[in-house]
Amino acid sequence: MKYIVQPGGSVRGKLRVPGDKSISHRSIMFGSLAEGITEVSGFLEGEDSLATLKAFKAMGVDIKGPETGRVVIHGVGLYGLKKPEKALDLGNSGTSMRLMSGILAAQDFDSELTGDSSLSKRPMNRVALPLTQMGAVIETAEGGRPPMKIKGGHRLKGIHYDMPVASAQVKSCLLLAGLYADGETTVTEPAVTRDHTERMLEGFSYPSLQKNASTVKVKSGGKLTACKIDVPADISSAAFFMVAASIAANADITLEHVGINPTRTGVIDILRLMGADISVSNERVIGGEPVGDIRVKSANLQGIEIPEELVPLAIDEFPVIFVAAACAEGKTILTGAEELRVKESDRIQAMVDGLVTLGVEATATPDGAVIIGGELGGGEIESHDDHRIAMSFVVAGLRAGAPLTINDCDNVATSFPGFVEMACAAGICVIAEDGL
Repeated sequence: MKYIVQPGGSVRGKLRVPGDKSISHRSIMFGSLAEGITEVSGFLEGEDSLATLKAFKAMGVDIKGPETGRVVIHGVGLYGLKKPEKALDLGNSGTSMRLMSGILAAQDFDSELTGDSSLSKRPMNRVALPLTQMGAVIETAEGGRPPMKIKGGHRLKGIHYDMPVASAQVKSCLLLAGLYADGETTVTEPAVTRDHTERMLEGFSYPSLQKNASTVKVKSGGKLTACKIDVPADISSAAFFMVAASIAANADITLEHVGINPTRTGVIDILRLMGADISVSNERVIGGEPVGDIRVKSANLQGIEIPEELVPLAIDEFPVIFVAAACAEGKTILTGAEELRVKESDRIQAMVDGLVTLGVEATATPDGAVIIGGELGGGEIESHDDHRIAMSFVVAGLRAGAPLTINDCDNVATSFPGFVEMACAAGICVIAEDGL
């Protein structure tokens, strides 16, 4: 699949982007491990979230749906999972693999986690090593990469883990393992990361959870109690249209029912620092998660030095923030974002290479980039099978001086099914073509 983007266009109207991927993943995991029936609405029917759903079905959990975003999960309790008949194929989903490894390390059966060619290149030692400290027995391929073979029947013990790099996936993996481990499991993070796991533990009435600004603690011995979950629209998906409205002429778009969890709103803060015209209204809390409607209008963006404390709060949105920087006046400097190099692709290099193809002055650094805003041309962009790279360059087409061809866009379906249709409805000139 390739995308062909014609230059120009704008974005206007009201949109509701698909459900939050992080919360959708966790709703399946927690609902499966809970006692009782969990009802989920707004579930993201993307390939990544569906990979988690299929994996828990393969471990004996009765899951109905999804049907128009509704999923019903008949929980089996913390100790009710069954040995899968074969390796669990998680496709492109690093979230599934990293979080599930914490659960599976504590089971009494062996398991194996595999993925597609992209996931098979991603490092898993960041969860395998601390899980090993807890007593897990895990084998990985060379370089700590998938597949992950997890030996069952090993009793875990609680540890105190100081994360070397801020990562919600690592934190969540260890907290899930901590539900089973003897004693207390404590995770301290160097910077604040998304807290959906902690909020969901509270939503499922887990009794032994303590948290402060940088440390979270769980004790085993409790249970998860089923509940209802209304998944808000994903701010990571909304971010493409936030940047689109900021850089396009005569743009005015409202993104409805978006999750505005303060551990996820770094993209709003960064764009506002660049001069974006963003307002949030109709704020409320649904199922423990804050949501609101985000209105964005055209603005003249300015280059900035991005504050490092905002980096973990916008880690998934940086590909499209790079596009905002390319359309801003002056220089934008990003540091402290080395995590971007181990996502679905090396997102720093992939975005810099693409921007250079379009004629933008951009330079990659070990932990970020320097981008000098200017005129964008056209050309052929390699997405490296990374959904966020592909969608970001669709947004760049709004300011391009010539058509763009974006290669290898199949993985957009992992996080944003219906992206092309929604982009077209909003006013972006993009079509999908079979690349064969």
